[in-house]
Amino acid sequence: MITVPLSVLDLAPVAKATTVGAALEATTELARRTEELGYHRFWVAEHHNMPAIASSAPAVLLAHLAANTSTIRLGSGGVMLPNHAPLVVAEQFGTLEALHPGRIDLGIGRAPGTDQVTALALRRTMEGLSAEGFPRELADLMNYFSGERPGQIIATPGRGEQPAVWLLGSSGFSAQLAGLLGLPFSFAHHFSSANTLPALALYRQNFRPSQWLDKPYAMVAVNAVCADTDERAEWLAGPSALSFLKLRSGRPEPLSTPDEAAAYPYSEIEREFVLQRRDGQAMGSPETVRRQLTELVERTGADELMLTTLVYDVQDRVRSYELIAEQVAGGLRQRA
Repeated sequence: MITVPLSVLDLAPVAKATTVGAALEATTELARRTEELGYHRFWVAEHHNMPAIASSAPAVLLAHLAANTSTIRLGSGGVMLPNHAPLVVAEQFGTLEALHPGRIDLGIGRAPGTDQVTALALRRTMEGLSAEGFPRELADLMNYFSGERPGQIIATPGRGEQPAVWLLGSSGFSAQLAGLLGLPFSFAHHFSSANTLPALALYRQNFRPSQWLDKPYAMVAVNAVCADTDERAEWLAGPSALSFLKLRSGRPEPLSTPDEAAAYPYSEIEREFVLQRRDGQAMGSPETVRRQLTELVERTGADELMLTTLVYDVQDRVRSYELIAEQVAGGLRQRA
């Protein structure tokens, strides 16, 4: 049985023959249900120029989710700092924290979460788009919350309304920085599984106790699709695999149906790409997923797992989280 806290990462997936509004309502339904089940936190991720993902404005979506839930922690997984002025992020998440004190997480990423043309359209200048500026912009953001370095600008909301800040990463840079700053760290195992163990080792080796943490706290994000049988889970996972393949090949589009994904004529190279992406993820019946998640926790020493379930129909998404809560984690309500 999985005993570490379980959380949710959602992308507000947009399926074919549906609308963005329907996708956002499905995410709201999922947030309410996972709160009822006892999942620890619910995060949404910032992506841009991707027709299959509607979570491009995390702060706006989180305000809606917070108004439709009452206890689950809500956050960004993440806000991609190169896309935004730190003052704007401080004011947005300071507002959320002021409205919903003690429930807001600000997960921060170093990559733009999109292509460079779109990133430039977001930032409107080349300045700040380079990863080299990330530590300085992070320091500016933290100062807007704390006010430790007095200046002419006071973030209102922001100062004194600091959410729980996390660093996110898919390589070693953010892992090391999170350790040096004494911040919690979330690793993107769901799309960078080969780097998981080295990054977590860097985080723990470089960790310095801080006002936020006295010891490292690592969360691992993992793809998880749970169904009554292994075969059905495999079928449900087909659209996600095809969507990722098309995104990486420069052909992004809304999420296909499971039947369309099953009928797609994969080349040998494409099939190998899909199989590599599934390495170390969790997919199958409750028994299979329990074994896979248990092995992941044992390998990584994760303090928490964040599950992301990208399937075509919201009811299958909800059912996956229900099966994991009830048959993999022994009933999350008991330890919510």
